[in-house]
Amino acid sequence: MARIPIIQLNDLLLVIILEELRDRDALALQQELAEMVQRVNARGVLLDMSVVETIDSFLGRLLSEIAAGARLLGATTVVVGIQPAVAITLVELGLDLKGIHTALNSRKGMVLLRRLTTGASGPGWPHAG
Repeated sequence: MARIPIIQLNDLLLVIILEELRDRDALALQQELAEMVQRVNARGVLLDMSVVETIDSFLGRLLSEIAAGARLLGATTVVVGIQPAVAITLVELGLDLKGIHTALNSRKGMVLLRRLTTGASGPGWPHAG
């Protein structure tokens, strides 16, 4: 089973994928994350995929479903750290990942997520740049 910690930071959840995802790990993440979004009333989810080097159509669709599920539960999803090869694969597969916001790295992702969930950067949050 892949190590995928979900860390609560106020009303946000940080999901950090620490190794390549297998199908069963991604399905378990989808279930666990949906339950946690509901349980803690999360407004946002930051999904860090920096270590993911390969993705297939199943994982691409599941990523979209994870964001859609979070959105139905009232949380906005920002995915960060997508590797160039993963981005190319997603485009080649024709997956547009509607409803998923992206950012280059975790810092920019947190700025974007805070902006999307509060309407502003807010105190203590750096400005995007």
